[in-house]
Amino acid sequence: RQGLTKFPRLSSILVILLEVTFPSGEIIGGHESKPHSRPYMAYLQFVAQGVQKKCGGFLIREDFVLTAAHCLGRQVTQRPMNVTLGAHNIENQEKTQQVIPVKRTIPHPDYDNQYYYNDIMLLQLEKKANLNPAVQPIKLPRSKDKVKPGKVCLVAGWGRVAPNGKYPNTLQEVKLKVQKHQVCERSNQEDTGSVLPLLSSQGDSGGPLVCNHVAQGIVSCGKKNGKPPRVYTKVSRFLQWIKETMKSHQVQETD
Repeated sequence: RQGLTKFPRLSSILVILLEVTFPSGEIIGGHESKPHSRPYMAYLQFVAQGVQKKCGGFLIREDFVLTAAHCLGRQVTQRPMNVTLGAHNIENQEKTQQVIPVKRTIPHPDYDNQYYYNDIMLLQLEKKANLNPAVQPIKLPRSKDKVKPGKVCLVAGWGRVAPNGKYPNTLQEVKLKVQKHQVCERSNQEDTGSVLPLLSSQGDSGGPLVCNHVAQGIVSCGKKNGKPPRVYTKVSRFLQWIKETMKSHQVQETD
């Protein structure tokens, strides 16, 4: 089954270390993004068991957003969900914003909620997004792409600006540097070949890890005690599933 390998392969582990600074009021090691400079970013909102939930995501086609399967929790079933595109300040009704309902949630069929294997999900939108400078899809990697040590990547989101701190209204971003390390081995993290274990800040789950303008990873989860490393789903391992899933639902709409 694609993307599911339960044997550790520590030689393929990548660790991304923060270039850490602590400016007041900013995401740890980062800063507020230039408004609408990350036009692929998506903000997800839905209600689960009477509680307002939110997650990150990113546009990969006019009618599809990619995110993490664990955003839906244990019950990966259809729930009312809206996707906001073109946002910078999520508390303002910006003219650039497009709020589109989700037509279909499609978690990976082999998603494991206990260990977060295959933590990836497609969201089919009710209608195509109107592409403009503030709303644009991001490129996906090639199947053989590798994130090499020394590469500087970026994570953006509306996550906490400090441990146990408040959530910002504006999009924040932080740069991360890829290094070889055995952090995951020491932290009892297992590399399944479909994840990238990293050290990062409290970004929104489901958001992208962007390297050279390509979405190489999806913010998945950290250790259960909330400490690093943070795990990212490796997008390149799921390209076939992504393409086949989008194609199959497109065909269904035209039948």
